[in-house]
Amino acid sequence: MAWSAVTVCPVSSTTSSRNARQSGGQPNRAALATNRLPTTRERRPALAALAVILILLGAAGSALIALRSGERVGYLTVSKEIAPGHKLVRGDFGSGQIAGDTAGLIKAADVKDFIGDYAKTRLYKDQFVTSSMFSDTPDVPEKGALVGVSLEGGQVPSEGLQSGDIVRVIKVPVGGTDGTPPEVLVGAAEVTKVQDDNDKNKSSVNTNQVVNATVLVPSDRSTAVAAAAAAKNLVLIKLAPGTKPEIARSGGR
Repeated sequence: MAWSAVTVCPVSSTTSSRNARQSGGQPNRAALATNRLPTTRERRPALAALAVILILLGAAGSALIALRSGERVGYLTVSKEIAPGHKLVRGDFGSGQIAGDTAGLIKAADVKDFIGDYAKTRLYKDQFVTSSMFSDTPDVPEKGALVGVSLEGGQVPSEGLQSGDIVRVIKVPVGGTDGTPPEVLVGAAEVTKVQDDNDKNKSSVNTNQVVNATVLVPSDRSTAVAAAAAAKNLVLIKLAPGTKPEIARSGGR
């Protein structure tokens, strides 16, 4: 009996598994592609666009700030409190920026035009100023005189003097031994300026320090005050701030 050969083709397990997945158990690739997160490569264009937008916004903001800064102008101020009649130096001035109506304020660039002028009224630290606040000549009232005096320790209060102080001007006997009583030359006079080695607007006194001061006195007593100052027998006694001086400056106390 003859046998005939029969070839049996095995079923591929790979094909069967693939068919099984497609028919039921696992989600297909199309569904996975729909739900997956974007890759790093896909996010790069969005990040680049965001960076460009932020750069543009920053540039626009900087331009706006620069534009607004250009609208502000520097104007002249005073760097400290200044008494009426004070002769102005460069260090007395500062500057500040302001926008809008300037109401006649002086531009900071014009400071050189006011160095050497005199203050007509009391000025306060950081105050903006106008040309009407200054004069190119000392503000000496009628029947008044400005007298310069040099004083040492014992001739002024130990805490010193400053511009605007009111003092009593006294002539004392030389050496204090001739029996002559002290003489009041001016009952109340205003100190218009004080200068020493430490501070050009305020003095502090010790026994080795000389204080240079300017005092506004009645003109008919100015000679006596100057002579007593030259003879080193002049004394200044500081009075209460509210004391009215015998000679007052316009715009002053």
